[in-house]
Amino acid sequence: MDSLSTGNVDLTKLSDRDKQELQQFVVNESQKARIQGSIHSLTDICFRKCVPSKISSGKLDKYEEPCMQNCVDRFLDANHVVLKQLETLRTSS
Repeated sequence: MDSLSTGNVDLTKLSDRDKQELQQFVVNESQKARIQGSIHSLTDICFRKCVPSKISSGKLDKYEEPCMQNCVDRFLDANHVVLKQLETLRTSS
């Protein structure tokens, strides 16, 4: 089996359109995986910051909930600033 074959499908026999669709599918799945990884990291960081002790009930307490919301908001704000800066750099070059 060559490097372009996978299982029972010979990728060299796909039409150009099918190859393009497959490539776009792989790109989309990769983006989903990166987003899920970011969400997992964000959850971990904010949880460690805002829930320092053992969980005593099924809900966040009155201090933990606003801390988590603020942590997520700051993360999103920071990402927004970075994206705006990258867009500015991209359009100026």
